[in-house]
Amino acid sequence: MPQKNRTAKGVLGGLLGLIGLSAVAGILVTATVTPALAVAGAAGSQALDLFENLPSYLKPDAPMEPSKFYAIGYDGQPVQMATFFDQNRTQVEFDQISPIMYDAILSSEDKGYYEHGGVNLGATAKALIDNVRGTSSRGASTISQQYVKNVLVQQCEQKVLPGDKNYVDKTAQCWLDATNARGTDGIERKLQEMRYAIQIEKDYSKNEILLGYLNIASFGGTVYGIEAAANYYFSASASNLTIAQAATLAGIVQNPNRYRIDKEGGSATDDAGNAVNSKEDGYSLTKVRRDYVINRMYADGKITEAQHAAALEEPIVPALNTPAQGCAAAQNNAYFCKYVESVVRNDPAFGESAEERVKALQRDGLDIYTSLDLRIQDPAVAALKDRVPANYDNQYFGGAGVTIEPATGRILAITQNTTFKETPTDDQAFSSLVYAADYAHGGSAGFPVGSTYKLFTLIDWLETGRSVNESINGRHQTLQMNVCDGQTQPVDTSEVNNFNNNPGYYGTPMRFTKDSLNSGYFAMASKLEICDINAVADRMGVTTWDPDNQKVAKTTDTNLPYNVLGDKYIAPLDMAGAYATVANKGVYCEPKAIDRVVNQKGEEQPIPETSCSQVISPEVAATAAYALQGVMDSGGTGQNANPFDGTPLIGKTGSHQTYATMMIEASTKAASAVYIGRTEGDANIWNEWYNDNQLQNIRYAVARDMQAAANAVLGGGDEFPPPDNNLTRRVLVALPSVVGQSVADATATLEGAGFSVNVGAPVDSDAAEGIVAAQDPGAGQTSSGATVTISPSNGQGATVPDVAGQGLADAVEALKAAGFTSVTPHASCSAGDDDDKKTVTSTTPAAGTATKKSTAVTVKCS
Repeated sequence: MPQKNRTAKGVLGGLLGLIGLSAVAGILVTATVTPALAVAGAAGSQALDLFENLPSYLKPDAPMEPSKFYAIGYDGQPVQMATFFDQNRTQVEFDQISPIMYDAILSSEDKGYYEHGGVNLGATAKALIDNVRGTSSRGASTISQQYVKNVLVQQCEQKVLPGDKNYVDKTAQCWLDATNARGTDGIERKLQEMRYAIQIEKDYSKNEILLGYLNIASFGGTVYGIEAAANYYFSASASNLTIAQAATLAGIVQNPNRYRIDKEGGSATDDAGNAVNSKEDGYSLTKVRRDYVINRMYADGKITEAQHAAALEEPIVPALNTPAQGCAAAQNNAYFCKYVESVVRNDPAFGESAEERVKALQRDGLDIYTSLDLRIQDPAVAALKDRVPANYDNQYFGGAGVTIEPATGRILAITQNTTFKETPTDDQAFSSLVYAADYAHGGSAGFPVGSTYKLFTLIDWLETGRSVNESINGRHQTLQMNVCDGQTQPVDTSEVNNFNNNPGYYGTPMRFTKDSLNSGYFAMASKLEICDINAVADRMGVTTWDPDNQKVAKTTDTNLPYNVLGDKYIAPLDMAGAYATVANKGVYCEPKAIDRVVNQKGEEQPIPETSCSQVISPEVAATAAYALQGVMDSGGTGQNANPFDGTPLIGKTGSHQTYATMMIEASTKAASAVYIGRTEGDANIWNEWYNDNQLQNIRYAVARDMQAAANAVLGGGDEFPPPDNNLTRRVLVALPSVVGQSVADATATLEGAGFSVNVGAPVDSDAAEGIVAAQDPGAGQTSSGATVTISPSNGQGATVPDVAGQGLADAVEALKAAGFTSVTPHASCSAGDDDDKKTVTSTTPAAGTATKKSTAVTVKCS
């Protein structure tokens, strides 16, 4: 459209610019051929100075290109998982573009491309004359100049970081500034463009410039570069375009958003405001431009008469292949993808500011190779989706699983029952939250982890030097729990209850762990401090969610007795990391999702820093593993999650009230954590069914299948180190004597000392009936918490008195006086001397023996 209301200053400036250009034109002709002569020339020195003082060096940066996430495929090679872009572009090499595409673009845009030195002076001068007259705004640019223009636009757009509040306006201005062809500004831009084009021709070959142009050019919307355009508009590749397709794309380049063919309702409007260039009108504007290109190709001898006629006859029929970007395209891997995206958007390895990190994600063309292993991920996805529907009852029943590598922290799998969707919806089958991760890596607040949190009580118990074979009172009782700094709170363990209403028992941490006995773990924790237990969790990489302040918090921020049973909201990934620490000999490795990052040039880039550190001693880790193996053995609460494939495993079950369950298991090579339960609310899931599975038991099968897949891929696992001798020692304590006490008093005495009591059958004794006549083991040193059997008297016995040294008659009298009715002298008492001279040496039963009064007593003499 002609420029209106031109000012005198504008006209004068335009004339001066034209005069300057005219003066320099002759020099430019030479400059394109023999630059040295042009610089040495004296004619038109003012104009030459004007031109020479313009910047001449333009280094084309790598164009904006999508960044891509890769997983590890079944053959161990990278598999593309997702792309992110501002501009959908796939760069190709020169021989990856069909020759017919080159013919189409050169015939329509720059027929003499291989003959000029970057500037077509005749066409440029005519365009400038028209510009000064206000009769045209055409640019008359060569391919080299168009390449320069696109490079300048890209450089300008790169400076506008994503997230800028004026992003749309600023990027639009980049295009306007680079394409302005009117008035003095247009002349100055054209001169600068020419200056750069001449230099570009010196620095690069013709083929390099042509390829660069086709790789950077806009083809409408977010489509950039010939390969992306061919794929988007025709579901083809740049290497196999037809004549009509190539001509269409060459036509789109002239005015990308006007000629685009992906708007069925029209890409432009006529003077009356009616939509044009639509599917209905056969994309009329684009067809006119396409046919122009086909005619130019025929005129230039690039196609035959038959090809020309056939191409003109073809209607424009798009075969759109809309590029999917973002994590939704990763499908079953979308939640892992979202985790990685959160790392890129937040880690300084990808930029100091949030805007720079988004730029890295959407523009820098990074190849980001992740730790996701499809050989482990795919079975994990199947294990969960086969058992947990996306929306079970419209009460937020969900599940998530994660597998990590203990020795590195690499995340090998993340799975979730819902379908990934980032747009808000009321359908609970869809979510963008990453249930397996914490708030910073996917927006989830975590879940109550139940008895899996007992790990930290076990670790603290061992770190204080206590043995897993120390027996303590694990029965229901009221305990004074040491919270922090001398503060205590009472807990009645019967209010929490145990599995199957078990009243508890005297036992050891070994057995409490295997049975997941709540009252037993409360008893252990009562001898420790809650703040120390929570500090262990903190040291092992666990964070929690503060619902009151809606933020991620440290496990030590709040210390309450019920923390022992896992009431804090924690990400499954954090818990997997804690158990992995035990499996890794006490070394905690921070979660790691990115293995490598490579830029467009193939150069390795820094990756987010993660570290591994010894957070518990190897001795404590080995002894904890010793106890946790019992959970996974036959008879342990986790046996149903054991694939029994020969891989040594540690593990722990967990549940919270009646709405949350967990299962965690680990080998030395892989640790898997599974949460099944309510993701919001606390509606009961106990004794509810889905596909013949009780909801509270689904965790076992999911964890089993996930761990089995990891075991198969990673080669199982090594044996865990043997436990520490001191931390598995038998703890000896003083056993008091209760002989002579009533059964009730004896029981109270022994239990108060930490022993279990078994009341045996009544025995013969001279003690009154019901009085303890014997105990086993007897008073002395014995194992803490041992079971002591006490035997009450039946009141029908007597104790054989010691009659040794007495005369026979006196001895017999003493025995009868003690209540024995059958006393018989031994043959040794009747031979030789008179009876009165016989001296008793012993009796049978022996002196001190408690027996029935009817028992025959034999007296032996010297």
